[in-house]
Amino acid sequence: MNTEERNKEGILVEDAKSAKKLTRDMLAELEQKEKSPARRALDFFISVCPMLAAALAAAEYIYVPNFERFVSSNVNPERYLIFLAVPAAIYLFFWLHALVRYRMGQKKYYWNAVHKAPLYSVLFLALSALDLLTLKSGKLLYPFIPWVNDIINAAIGDWPNLLKSCYYSLELLFKGYFIGVAAGLLTGIACGYSERVNYWINPIVKVLGPIPTATWMPLIMIIVPNLHAGALFIISLGTWFAVTLASRTGIQNVDRSLFDAARILGAKGHQLVFRVAIPSAMPNILQGMTQGMSSACISLMVAEMMGVEAGLGWYMTWAKSWALYNRMFAALVVLVVIFNAVTNALNAVKKHALRWQNGVK
Repeated sequence: MNTEERNKEGILVEDAKSAKKLTRDMLAELEQKEKSPARRALDFFISVCPMLAAALAAAEYIYVPNFERFVSSNVNPERYLIFLAVPAAIYLFFWLHALVRYRMGQKKYYWNAVHKAPLYSVLFLALSALDLLTLKSGKLLYPFIPWVNDIINAAIGDWPNLLKSCYYSLELLFKGYFIGVAAGLLTGIACGYSERVNYWINPIVKVLGPIPTATWMPLIMIIVPNLHAGALFIISLGTWFAVTLASRTGIQNVDRSLFDAARILGAKGHQLVFRVAIPSAMPNILQGMTQGMSSACISLMVAEMMGVEAGLGWYMTWAKSWALYNRMFAALVVLVVIFNAVTNALNAVKKHALRWQNGVK
């Protein structure tokens, strides 16, 4: 082999080593075509749209007069402006951070801001439209549809009860979820690895799984000793079904050659399960856990609205029965925020656990 061929081989080896270090984000950035000045200007305008939409919503709230019947009803009007300013300031901070990173050659933060900017802009505009239809014009019937500042005042005025309800809901949610995940992993892995176990468990999964959560409530109220235990069973059941299906599918789809190779190397029994089957099926298992959380959140609301004596679902039912619709909407907003935070946290764990799929160490 002459010197030129050796140099070429060395270059190829270095390129191969570099390619292993590339992530999907880097590859996507390399594949992007160079944008024209007009397109770059449009992207910049799109990225600042959320701040413009927030300013427009604030201007609408300040300068458009209130409906004559609500002139004296909108107490603490500055709270809505703070509500608009906080997310706008957070976006401004991350937007400036993205611009600094863009100057340094790390463009993914800026493209991420451009990608999400239309959604954030629409959210601010939707708040402005709701304010116009309620506080400013009275088109939507009050008190059934309160304006945003009225909901904020209700949440601040009754925050001790809301905080207590959040605690009870999260406690019930996580208890039922982890019980369902543990049971789902056991049955799913056992069914996926053993045909004999799958023969007996699969009919139970097919029968119990598709039944809606609310259908179980009358039976649960008769069988279980208290409503708390019944709510735990409902939440666990929905989570168990999702995790079982995903785990079983993941185990069954593992390449059989991996088991054969492990057996040749001396692996037996539990080693095949914990060293081969479960790691290979981890993407499916984590996907099932994510779906199980969605099912658990739905089951939680059904359980709380139909009899549990504490929690956000109970709070919403109580507020509705007393025609306190602003408090009911406040609990609904808190519920949406909590469920999104829990789901995003679970997705972050899933992304971290599967970071090898994106080439990240």
